[in-house]
Formats: sequence, C-alpha cells, structure tokens
Amino acid sequence: MMPNRLINEKSPYLKQHASNPVDWYPWSKEAFEKAIKEDKPIFLSIGYSTCHWCHVMEKESFEDKEIAEILNENFVSIKVDREERPDIDSIYMNVCMMMTGRGGWPLTIFMTPDKRPFYAGTYFPKEGSYTRIGLKELLLNISKLWKEDRKKLLDRAEVVVDHLKKLSEKSSEEKLTENITEMLYQKLKDIFDPYYGGFGRRPKFPVPHNLLFLMRYHYSTGKENSIEMVKHTLTNMRLGGIHDHIGYGFHRYSTDERWFLPHFEKMLYDQATLLMAYTEAFQITGESLYKQTVEEIIQYLTRNMLSPEGGFYSAEDADSEGEEGKFYVWSYDELKEIVEDIDLFEDIFGITQEGNYREEHTGRPTGKNILYMRKTLTDISKETGISEEKLSLKISNWRKKLFSERKKRVHPLKDTKILTDWNGLVIAGLSKASVINPEYIKIAKNTADFILSKMKTKNGTVFHRYKDGDADIDGFLSDYSYLVWGLIELYQHSFEEKYLIEAVELTDKMIKHFWDKKGGFYDTPDFGEELIVRPKEGYDGAIPSGNSVAVYNLFRLYRITGNTEYRDRALKTIEFFAEKIKSIPSGYSMMILGFDFYIRDGKDIVISGKDFLQVEKILKQTFDPYRTVVIKKDESLNNLIPHLREIPVKERSEVYICENFSCGLPLTDIEEISEKLIRKS
Repeated sequence: MMPNRLINEKSPYLKQHASNPVDWYPWSKEAFEKAIKEDKPIFLSIGYSTCHWCHVMEKESFEDKEIAEILNENFVSIKVDREERPDIDSIYMNVCMMMTGRGGWPLTIFMTPDKRPFYAGTYFPKEGSYTRIGLKELLLNISKLWKEDRKKLLDRAEVVVDHLKKLSEKSSEEKLTENITEMLYQKLKDIFDPYYGGFGRRPKFPVPHNLLFLMRYHYSTGKENSIEMVKHTLTNMRLGGIHDHIGYGFHRYSTDERWFLPHFEKMLYDQATLLMAYTEAFQITGESLYKQTVEEIIQYLTRNMLSPEGGFYSAEDADSEGEEGKFYVWSYDELKEIVEDIDLFEDIFGITQEGNYREEHTGRPTGKNILYMRKTLTDISKETGISEEKLSLKISNWRKKLFSERKKRVHPLKDTKILTDWNGLVIAGLSKASVINPEYIKIAKNTADFILSKMKTKNGTVFHRYKDGDADIDGFLSDYSYLVWGLIELYQHSFEEKYLIEAVELTDKMIKHFWDKKGGFYDTPDFGEELIVRPKEGYDGAIPSGNSVAVYNLFRLYRITGNTEYRDRALKTIEFFAEKIKSIPSGYSMMILGFDFYIRDGKDIVISGKDFLQVEKILKQTFDPYRTVVIKKDESLNNLIPHLREIPVKERSEVYICENFSCGLPLTDIEEISEKLIRKS
C-alpha cells in the first residue's frame, strides 16, 4: 500500500499512521480547503506516539479497510500529535471535557470545515456494545446527519464555540491573600492518601509540583505533616512498580492506589519534575534513598534519552511487540534462571510463581511479575538480619544481570523529537541536582546551549520542536516559561551570566507576544495560527501550566533584577485566575507556589568578587527556596540589575544580603557568612 501524506511529517506519531488505508492529512490549510471544496465534515484524531489506547484504536479501526472506506468517502481525516501541537489539543480537549465530562487520548473530534466542533469523545472500538457506540456506527450516523440534518450539528457547534470563548474571559475582579497557601495545604491534606502517599485515588499521577509546594510550606511554617506527606509519597513511588527498578526512571502514572501497576510509558517531563522533587527532599531530609533516586533518574536520562546533539528525547512507549508492558515484566521462571537467592529476591520484590500482575477485569494471574519493593532496605534488613550494605550489593548485582537480559528484548518505541518546553524542565531539574553532583551542571549547560543555538530564531523567539536537524513550529507559552525556569535554575547553580541574560530576553519576548491586557498569558503567540479561540490555561495538570510557571519566573526575575514590570504582570496574572484558584486551589498549586515566593521574606544575596567558590559551597549546603543569588564578577550585569552599580568588585569575595533592593554592609569572614546564610532548623 502506498503511504499517505503523513509519511512526509517529522512526528513519529504521525509517521506511525503513514501506512494506514485512511487518507490522513496533517493539520494543514490543504485539509480544510479540501473539506470546504467537497462539503465534508472533519474527522480529527489527536494522540501521541507512546499512547497505548492510540495504538489500540489504530489497530482496530485505522488499519481496517471498512473504516477507512467510510472515512475516505464521507470525511476529511486529520491526524495531530498533541505533543507537537498542544494548542490544538488544549482547545479540543476542553471541548471533550465540556461535552462528555471526561478526556483522554486518543481524542476524537468531529467538526465543521471551519474548525467548529460538534461531537467529541476519546477511544472508540470499531464495533459497539450495549454500553458504548462503536466508531463504525458513529461515523455512519454523523455522515447521515451532515447530509440530512446539518443545522442540528451547526447549532451545536455554535454553542460549543461560545462556551470555549467564555473559558478565556475574565469573570470577576479578585485578589489572592496570604491565606491561599493555608487553603492549598489543607486541601492537599484532605486528598492525601495516608496509606500509599500521593493525592486522590486511582489512577494516581506523581504531580511533583504539589510536593514542591509542600516542601516550601514546611520551610516557611515548620509543620511536620507537610514534609511527611512528601516523604511518604516519594518513598512509596520509589519502592513501587511505577519506578523501573532495572533501567531506572519513572512510568507515567499508576493505575492503582499503591503505585504498583503503572501505565508503562515514560515521559521526559515526569523525569524532569521528579528530579526537582527528589533533590529538594534530599536537601531537606538527607535521606540517601532520595539522593540515589536522583542519580538513577539522571543515569536513565543520559543513557536512554539524550541525543548526540545535547537535547533530550520526548518519551518511550508503553508497548512493545503490540503488548503493553511486555518489555518490563518477568515470569517467575525467567527470574529464577537469572538471579541467585530467588527466595530472597521474591521476598524483596514481591514476585510470585503465578505472577503478581493480574488481569484488570477478571483478576486472574497473568504469569507475569512487576518488580516492586515491598519495604525499604532498612525494614528488610531488620526482617532478614542481613545488613543494608549486603542487601544493597545483592540488589545491584541482580539489577545488572536483569538489565543485561532485558536489553535482548524488543525495546519500546522511542519518540526522538526534542521539545523546547520539556527540555527546559530537564535543565531546571539537572541544575537543581547539581547540589548532589556538580557534574550534572555540565549536562544542563550542554542541553541549554543546544536549545539556544538550534531552537532559537534570529529575532529571539523559539521553536517548539526539533527533529532530524529541523527546528519548526512556533513556540508556545510553555516553551518560553519552562525554558526560562531552566535558565534561571542554571544561572542560580552555575552563575554564568549568559543564562540569566537569556532568561530575561526570553521573558521579554514572552510578554511581547503572549500577554493579554486583561491579565495572564495566551498559550499561543500573537503571530501564530488563528484557531477558533486563542487558548489561555492556568490549571496545573500532570505538569504545571505555562501561566503558573510564568508567574514563578516573573517573581524571581523581579527579585533578581528589580524590574517592577515583572512583578506587576505576575500579580495581574494571578488576579485573572484568582476566582478559579480560590475555588480549586489544588488545581493551581504551581501558581500558588509562585505567589508564595512573592509574599515570603527571602534573602537576595549578591556576591561580589572573582573568588566565590567558598561561598557557593556554603549555599549548596542548605535548602532555601526563597533565596536568590547574583554574582558580580565584573560590570556586565549592571544594566540588567541596576542596584549592582553601587557594589564594587574586589579580588576577595564580599557577600551582601539585600532586602527590597537595598544591600547591607559587606561580609568577608567565611564563618560569619556561613552563620548568616545557613538556616538553623
């Protein structure tokens, strides 16, 4: 069969569908012109390359000649990679949520040739059942309505678009007060799972920004319960099946409450944000398990996800050989052949002869095992009488053997596109993790340099996607805000001025092209493609929204530079979303984290002089989420940070502790500096 148009696309997800008998179009002017010319509705299918149910729907329907004939005759069919076009996905996912009360991928939309949706859903099997309609029946019904009762569909589309427009309109004048942090803490406490950690019931996502907030809340209030929630969650995730005990890294989410049965795909953004959470938890608690987890995530990232050019790939699939999780699970007999001390291995990793991985609907054993640790090494050591050191050595030896054996299997598909926003998160995570190993800052710098050289345009804007030497797709709000987050962290841990300068320049571009005078930032630039609405999202899902991260960045840059425009735009963004924040604080935890940074009394530290390594070492000894640090090595930052002009540069480092952009007398004695900078718990 001749491939369809998707064969010419860069997206691995679109290329997966290039051999379908469906006459697919990418999202393009050509597709909509064809729909207008032939007077056909649009069938829009949105997914991503590592999505299990996207694979299922492709196999059942899009590879099926009968379905293809119906689609080709009655519709213009468009495929979209949600990771390439988060703007399109955001709009039509909101449609699906409005129409059905739920969302997910694959996302299935029926719409007019002018992009107005009138029917939405997610996965549809080819043939229906008593409980749900099948795709074949749905296609025939909608085709009939389009021909015989189109007004009904058009009226429905009009209502949907009106609702969409209202989502991005400001509904009231609100302001946040300091008690919003207490409200969020209480809400997280209410939905916290005291047995297994995490928030809510299954499916259970990591949501690291909740943990980042709780660690700051603990720092500012001293409430032990907040750090205990963090520790309980991070420990149980690290022990659970959501963690890959053989190859490292974390799967996307757990289908059960106890972090045992994962949805097996691995996403770059999860590794990045979990790096931040585990690093900060280690700084606060000193627990070696968290440090080890940071080191393992980075080992996974650099081994599996790092491109030769320096950017990180997007994801690894859940499926291999057409079966979800096949790469990751083990039969008892396989394990018995590979590891010695199978009884001890069984005790530690919870495996059984019939398999601990059961069928979802029947509960029958599958004969396969997911590796998870029943308890911490400390507890296992107490039970078995074997020292933690010996247990750790045994586990390390087992892991090496199993890793070597697993390498022989068919590997899941890797999505090798490089996204600016997700790489920004990795830069932030690696920079933070450099307090554990200074070598990590080199990886972060390498990635930042790649993004800034290959994905930034001559006029200072950024592209969203890089693949096979080609940078394309105008950057979205998340590309700017996540990358700026990464660059701020990179400056705070490397003190190379160019990264702070880039962060400020990109922030100014973001304000120029994304700012809404009503408050907040649009998800798309003012020079981008015109869609049925211009989306503006503040809600924090599995990862924070672009607006939430923008708020955090703006408050930090305000404290670093003294530029009040950054503070004012951050406050106006919060004001725009304030009503929603108050009604669902747990849905805006990253934005509240940014506001929390603003309202706390943090130290703004200026180190003047070329010999700053001793002071830098002191700074890395303590977790202080409200601190900013600037190093004045020469006069190069004076224009960016005007209050630096008053501070002379000397050979011997002097430390200034500043508040409200006014600095105290310089400190030169290293013991006094240590006393002032290291917080006593």
